[in-house]
Amino acid sequence: MTTILVGIKRVIDYSVRVRVKPDGSGVVTDGVKMSINPFDEIALEEALRIKERNLASEIIAVSIGPADAQQQLRTALAMGADRAVLVQADGAVPPLSAAKAFLKLVQRHQPLLVILGKQAIDDDNCQTGQMLAALWDRPQATFASKIELEGARARVTREVDAGLETIDMDLPGVITTDLRLNEPRYVKLPDIMKAKKKPLDVVTLAELGVEVPAHGLRTLRFEAPAARSRGVMVHDAAELVAALKQRGVL
Repeated sequence: MTTILVGIKRVIDYSVRVRVKPDGSGVVTDGVKMSINPFDEIALEEALRIKERNLASEIIAVSIGPADAQQQLRTALAMGADRAVLVQADGAVPPLSAAKAFLKLVQRHQPLLVILGKQAIDDDNCQTGQMLAALWDRPQATFASKIELEGARARVTREVDAGLETIDMDLPGVITTDLRLNEPRYVKLPDIMKAKKKPLDVVTLAELGVEVPAHGLRTLRFEAPAARSRGVMVHDAAELVAALKQRGVL
């Protein structure tokens, strides 16, 4: 059986305006819409397309987080994943601990490919995929905008500062996805109903033998960005140049 492992993270929906708690201890999540991290949704869509081309036989969606993350895993199952695994963890899980948890699942399920979003929109670490590849000692291709599989090899077009770079990699391996790879499908009501019957296993970090360091990175305080000043309308280019000179920009 050819398996693809896909990472799914529960985050505040990208359309929600994030608000900082009055005491600065975090962001407000009560009553806030939560969704699959957009980059992870793209990763899942790509896995589904690979399976639809008969290049994979099973897709396992994996999330590391609180019990509530089962909601996002059910959405992943509704999109088309075959089964799901929740690695239940309370509190923040640093990228290295997440990578170690994925490694344990990789050793258990022996996937041909692990596809992760390049980063999560809440912490923007952009590290888990690279760390997993290093721990697994397998090739990686990050920031993928195109993926082509042929047997035990993959050709990945990735986005870099200078443009696009195409690399060939042996499989098994790790790929992280960028925004332009695809557009995720909409979930239909019949698929949501079917997803309720698909298997969803729950394990803990401790059961996988993974620990979160007690003295890792610690967030001291959250602060909202400073409010922007109002814009100024100008009638022509000359007035714009004069305003810039007045501000000392020109």
